[in-house]
Amino acid sequence: MTRTPATSALLAVVAGVLCAGLIGLGVWQIERLAWKRALIAQVDTRVRAAPVAAPGPAQWAAITAERDAYRHIVARGRYRDDHATLVQAVTERGPGFWVMTPLVIDRGFTVLVNRGFVAGRGAIPPGGAAAVTGLLRLSEPGGAFLRRNDPAGDRWFSRDVAAIAAARHAGAVAPYFIDADAVPGAAANAPVGGLTVIRFTNNHLVYAITWFILAAMAAAGAVVLLREARRI
Repeated sequence: MTRTPATSALLAVVAGVLCAGLIGLGVWQIERLAWKRALIAQVDTRVRAAPVAAPGPAQWAAITAERDAYRHIVARGRYRDDHATLVQAVTERGPGFWVMTPLVIDRGFTVLVNRGFVAGRGAIPPGGAAAVTGLLRLSEPGGAFLRRNDPAGDRWFSRDVAAIAAARHAGAVAPYFIDADAVPGAAANAPVGGLTVIRFTNNHLVYAITWFILAAMAAAGAVVLLREARRI
């Protein structure tokens, strides 16, 4: 089918607009790449920093993932070991459970602590009075592993702070939990801390290159169509 000059010119304009849009997407991905790299650097700084006091009730409303996730914090208090909750987990040690236990802080509030990983539902040494250091993590509402939490059946697939606190009648608790650091010299059957996996998906450079390649193809198509329009 032979195209008219007007048709070729119109298609060239469409290709040019498409090229501009694809370049815009590529630039956006470059901006996202810079943002992601900055976020990774910030988190790395938080993780390596000396622990600071766990945020109290006056600070809870202002906690955000961007500013607070993975902050290294410390809390002193006493575990309510009779209110521990096992949450399904898969770690470098294999499948098992996270031991989520309320810690009544000396400063007058409660925070859930992920004491660490256990392979089964056997006896777990009590935490008792403890000074806990670890990483601030935000609640994981709903569920995980394509399964929803079942509080009535005491089956947990994510660390949903509000739901666990309600099921254990723990009262008002912090809107975050603490991923406890490893405890040197802990008993052999004690929960294994320090297994937090910090991983951020960072495919922005690949996406940017893809958009720029498509933009170059659209630009080449526009050039071909313009030349075709002039020859007709």
